[in-house]
Amino acid sequence: MFDKILIANRGEIALRILRAAKELGIATVAVHSTADADAMHVRLADESVCIGPPPARDSYLNVPSLIAACEITGADAVHPGYGFLSENPHFADVLGEHNITFIGPKAEHIRTMGDKIEAKRTAARLGIPCVPGSEGGITDDTEALRVAADIGYPVLVKAAAGGGGRGMKVARSKDELSEALTVARREAKAAFGDDSVYLEKYLEKPRHIEIQVMGDGRGQAVHLGERDCSLQRRHQKVWEEGPSPALNADARDGIGETVANAMRQIKYLGAGTVEFLYEDGQFYFIEMNTRIQVEHPVTEMITGIDLVNEQIRVAAGAPLSFTQADVKLEGHAIECRINAEHPVTFRPSPGSISYFHPPGGLGVRIDSAIYQGYRIPPNYDSLLGKLIVHGRTRTECLMRLRRALDEVVVDGVETTLPLFRTLVRNQDIQNGDYDIHWLEHFLADGGMSDEQP
Repeated sequence: MFDKILIANRGEIALRILRAAKELGIATVAVHSTADADAMHVRLADESVCIGPPPARDSYLNVPSLIAACEITGADAVHPGYGFLSENPHFADVLGEHNITFIGPKAEHIRTMGDKIEAKRTAARLGIPCVPGSEGGITDDTEALRVAADIGYPVLVKAAAGGGGRGMKVARSKDELSEALTVARREAKAAFGDDSVYLEKYLEKPRHIEIQVMGDGRGQAVHLGERDCSLQRRHQKVWEEGPSPALNADARDGIGETVANAMRQIKYLGAGTVEFLYEDGQFYFIEMNTRIQVEHPVTEMITGIDLVNEQIRVAAGAPLSFTQADVKLEGHAIECRINAEHPVTFRPSPGSISYFHPPGGLGVRIDSAIYQGYRIPPNYDSLLGKLIVHGRTRTECLMRLRRALDEVVVDGVETTLPLFRTLVRNQDIQNGDYDIHWLEHFLADGGMSDEQP
């Protein structure tokens, strides 16, 4: 096992990793920018190192500074969390060159799955069902028109190196396709430095289903059920739950075993999530995230398995601590991402937390690094924390979530809590009747108003 883990992240995920390391008896190093000097994970870590000024490129994305922090403190492993350098194969390679373990997948798998086109080719080769579309990047409009005619309109133009909805455009006709290609390429170049795009069949009302996997890097891999992440705004997840209200046991077991078998074939190491669109009983691969996910607590609540603990163990060379037969889904869990944003306009709301009261009670968990008096830096994303609840049934879970949302108080900044208090009382949500477009239609139709508290 490792002697000391450096946590190359900030916020709630840094605190989550710190807790897992402490429970394994491993010393921790917190790195931080000058803006995060008073962060909770910095206060609780055994050691801390300032790695630069507030801009992420000068601190959390600064590989030489992170390597220097490892050498100064003697850290023999790095956990990257999510975001920042978590899916950067160069960072994994550099750590290896310095005999420091990257707590995550092999660099080759990060590299393969980080390229959307290569990821799709790999998924198809491994027997994972894929969305019909181009076999590779689209080089010119003539080729795009041919592919679109083959798969049928509407089509989705996507950035090969993209994510978060950037470089993604829908074309419903031949006339719209040329403009969609131009705009998508421009956005992709600006966001990722790569204007490669590809085409996929656009599904009208799919759900977003993702399968959690864990592998030991030597050919053993298991799946831990699915999460339904269909409630999204601008392709950003807002509410996640598991199991999905849309799947039955046969569909769940079938796609889970397909994914786990694929991970065994490539000898995948650590935590990963294979994401699908699901429509009319069919799964269509869209991407794989080679890291721990923001929404991993949903899986932890319904399986009782500590995913971050397991990440650390397998990175140190230990076998998986459980088999597929050991994975039992118990009850239902829902996670709400609480952001420092206006609940209607979603305008960021940096500032200081004047009062914070977390909810409690059976089956209630809050993953957050904020505290009363904490100042939210304007330099990073707006996630304040995640409220996760568990119940024996989905109905019980929804009622528990409703109660917990009414308890939690965050004063001093605007938050998205009012949105969740509205959603948990909505009949469609209670019935589990929603798709990836539902939330944006709900908001566009005035589901939230400025008068709501």
